[in-house]
Amino acid sequence: MRGMTRRALFAGSAAGTAAALLPAAPANARPGRAAADASYRAEYHFTVPDQWKNDPQRPIWIEGEYRYFYLYNPDYFAGGTTAGTAWRLATSTDLVAFRDRGIAVPKDTTPNGDVWSGSAVVDTGNTAGHGAGAVVVLATMEPDETANSQAQYLYYSTDGGRTFTHDGTDPVLPNPGVKDFRDPKVIRDEERGRWVMALAEHTKVGFYHSANLREWTYAGGFVKEGLGVLECPDLFRLTAEDGTARWVLGVSANGKGSGLPNTYAYWTGDFDGSAFTPDAPEPQWLDHGWDWYGAVTFDKHRADGSVDPRARYAIGWLNNWDYANITPTIDTDGFNGTDSIVREITLSRTAPDTYYLASRPVAALDDHVSRTVDLGDLEVDGTRVLDYRGTAYELSCEITWDQLKGAGVQLRRSGDGSRHIDAGIYGDYAFLNRRNTVNPDVSGRRQESKSPFDPSAGRVRLRILVDRTSVEMFLDDGRYTHSSEAFPYLIDTGLALFSIDGRAVFRNTVIREFRI
Repeated sequence: MRGMTRRALFAGSAAGTAAALLPAAPANARPGRAAADASYRAEYHFTVPDQWKNDPQRPIWIEGEYRYFYLYNPDYFAGGTTAGTAWRLATSTDLVAFRDRGIAVPKDTTPNGDVWSGSAVVDTGNTAGHGAGAVVVLATMEPDETANSQAQYLYYSTDGGRTFTHDGTDPVLPNPGVKDFRDPKVIRDEERGRWVMALAEHTKVGFYHSANLREWTYAGGFVKEGLGVLECPDLFRLTAEDGTARWVLGVSANGKGSGLPNTYAYWTGDFDGSAFTPDAPEPQWLDHGWDWYGAVTFDKHRADGSVDPRARYAIGWLNNWDYANITPTIDTDGFNGTDSIVREITLSRTAPDTYYLASRPVAALDDHVSRTVDLGDLEVDGTRVLDYRGTAYELSCEITWDQLKGAGVQLRRSGDGSRHIDAGIYGDYAFLNRRNTVNPDVSGRRQESKSPFDPSAGRVRLRILVDRTSVEMFLDDGRYTHSSEAFPYLIDTGLALFSIDGRAVFRNTVIREFRI
């Protein structure tokens, strides 16, 4: 929310926004088919059923399924005084296929208004007094937009998170008189027998303790300037491949002013229950694209329900507040809100006290493959157009070379080759470039995302998830990922491979399609 309140963002009519800002369809489009198939709804990514969604809320595990909450505005198209978000619920057993369960935490049922981001926990010890196993939500509300009134409120559920009741109209953590005071992320500190909250406070993440989820004591904070207003903090412990356990502090941050991403920044380090000490002062980024915001991580549960200490899951909102209302789905399908694929994250070590998070798409995606096209090894010198056509698929390959400047793929390519999304490597960086297709960045400044790459290896593994309005690229072991929106015309279904100033071999080139 840069320069406006959340309610102001939703005010007015959303319908027609995309049509007004996106260019008209190309002249060679077939009107009859466009009328029948003009859907931009994602094939295998999570999308809101209707209206609007933004921030994901951390899923919880109950009775063998993940219960995923997200911010939902059922009055997005009405706007005006009915704007603002509630929490809607979807459930999944594999984090690929989701079932909609409707609104769980309603908005505007108290004088405090709508409900913003926060977190849900399962209170197995009945610390809050609503029964053992009650689901407790701590979420931000802002009763008065003209005052410093952002505060944290408690809701509870006794039916496994399906429906929630407010626990009074007073905050459990009042505002101390500051503008930004939001997005509580609560975890259980079993070692010390208490709850810990991480809270976004402008350029600081504040840490608080509580024995009962109702009364909170300030313990300390972590300050980082230069990344804009910090939002949606995340705090967790993960065991690395070498057996070392490290704490990770994450935030949704805006690094554009410094030439950095505005996605999910994170630090590895130590947390003593009150203070976080980072391994390095500058953050790493869990995604280098333009559109992976408000992301959350959450426990990976094994089949028996136990938590895997060596892996977590993560999901992000595939959008950006700079152009949140620019999407063709508003007019073609009556909704605005798509999430990234759920990814599994692990912790890897590169040197003493140097760790990074690696990402890969959730393994259950393999169970939804409907078609596989194995193209084998392909030699490329220049541009090689493939026979494959599609709007939603996964492409994986390993590119090898002796000497060249760059190599990659052209996704969602038009028949004449003038429109496409490019992904690959060039010199000492990897990139995802949406410049040559329809996309939401009308400013033209956020077209190509970059991440470091060492060309001396002479090889790179690409795994790219393409859907109707997004591209997600995973490089090598997933240390670097790029997630960005793009809105290719539905008739742009081609695929090509390219090399620049040299010959490359695309090995084990495989395309997979999915059915959810």
